[in-house]
Amino acid sequence: MKPKIALSKVAFSVLDLVPVREGFSHKSAMEASLELAQLAERLHFKRFWVAEHHNAPSIVSSATALLIQYLAQGTKSIRVGSGGIMLPNHAPLVVAEQFGTLATLFPDRIDLGLGRAPGTDQITARALRRQYVETVHDFPRDIQEVQSYLSKEGTGSAVRAIPGEGTEVPIYILGSSTFSAQLAATLGLPYAFASHFAPTYLSEALRIYRENFKPSSQLAYPYVIVGANVVMADTDKQAEYLATTGNLFALNIIRNTRRPLQPPVNNIDDIWDMYEAAHVKDMRKYSFEGSAQTVKEKLEKFTEEFEPDEIIFSSYIYDTKARLRCFELLNSLKQQ
Repeated sequence: MKPKIALSKVAFSVLDLVPVREGFSHKSAMEASLELAQLAERLHFKRFWVAEHHNAPSIVSSATALLIQYLAQGTKSIRVGSGGIMLPNHAPLVVAEQFGTLATLFPDRIDLGLGRAPGTDQITARALRRQYVETVHDFPRDIQEVQSYLSKEGTGSAVRAIPGEGTEVPIYILGSSTFSAQLAATLGLPYAFASHFAPTYLSEALRIYRENFKPSSQLAYPYVIVGANVVMADTDKQAEYLATTGNLFALNIIRNTRRPLQPPVNNIDDIWDMYEAAHVKDMRKYSFEGSAQTVKEKLEKFTEEFEPDEIIFSSYIYDTKARLRCFELLNSLKQQ
């Protein structure tokens, strides 16, 4: 019988999209993100990532590298990085220069997670890269180009990332498909699966990644990060109420209404129809809501099924103090 994976052995991290709360400013969203990063550091979470999105009034993580600098400067030891940079939006040299600068300012603390999706709509994607048209070969080639710029071997190239070369910023492949799993395996890089909003191919992607992994200079063995949503409170009923904010956030994505993060509601069934409810529940399949005991039981089953090395948690809670309390309760599971 395969040994059970202990939850206490799984690393916990935070993924923040820096959501804007209804009635609050963009600046307050960034300040709330820093406050959460500082708490995560005190609780010894492994890393704190922010994700690139554009033309989204509910999210202010568009200038991702600048936010990472803000968060790294406001903390002391926690790893800070991108979950991720959407590589089709950027020239590889620019990414290497930006993250090389961050790694120079904050040595051994910066992660570079790279994704293939645009992180926005197609009109905005065209505005970001103008006439650039991506092919299936571009993403793997661009990743290797970024690696080359950041490597010690890149110093002899005609084009160099300065600062950046020699920093060897660790790269992570992000995705929600079997394509990204195969790519991460082939390149021998850590793999982060976006199961917090696109859970469909989680099992198959992890199988492909682990079975096809080839060791690299960065990584000797497969390393899996899985995304999950979490809403914890002192009681199940309170957590269920707070969780309506995240459900409304997902509903706004489905409806393309792009509203800021909304306060929780007493009866969400008055707002969505049965088809929308089913769609949201599919998207948020791996959402862990409830008291510490309730979430602990669910996370233990999740960990046993997928055997992640690390779980990176998102949490859409309107009240910032309640969100901090959620992560305090989440951390308490590691002590039980």
